[in-house]
Amino acid sequence: QVQLVESGGGLVQAGGSLRLSCAASGSIFSINAMYWYRQAPGKQRELVAIITDTGTTNYVDSVKGRFTISRDNAKNTVYLQMNSLKPEDTAVYYCKARVSVNNYWGQGTQVTVSS
Repeated sequence: QVQLVESGGGLVQAGGSLRLSCAASGSIFSINAMYWYRQAPGKQRELVAIITDTGTTNYVDSVKGRFTISRDNAKNTVYLQMNSLKPEDTAVYYCKARVSVNNYWGQGTQVTVSS
């Protein structure tokens, strides 16, 4: 079992920055990859970024060059640095941990970008 707690969301003006955190606890040694997803009102949840246990990262095209996923193994925490935010980035952001075939989700954190 893995428990995830997100933090760092809030209200920011367009062009601003936020850093989201996802703190993991439990069977963290077995995590294969960590993900950030987001879900805007009325839309499906979409994958934003991934970081594997080897440090490989990947991003959805709409955030490339603006968002950076990273991790601090000593703190068992994954981050999503979000720069040059746009109103269309407004969503609830969730982190997910993949352990073999199982997925564990956090509770989500709201990000609102005003124009």
